Amino acid sequence: MDTDTAQGPELVLQGKFADAATRAACRQDSPPADDEGIVRIPLSMVEQVRKACDAAEAAGARL
Repeated sequence: MDTDTAQGPELVLQGKFADAATRAACRQDSPPADDEGIVRIPLSMVEQVRKACDAAEAAGARL
């Protein structure tokens, strides 16, 4: 979690860049902004991401 941003605390994720077909499919439904990208998060990381989201949400109440 990055608490030192102008917009307030943010969760920072790392993943593999999505392939061209996945990026194209995602862009049809929700085109990313110029400063956004589409990444894949492996299923094995879901529990860690969930815990990070819970921690970020809990910290938000204290920040």
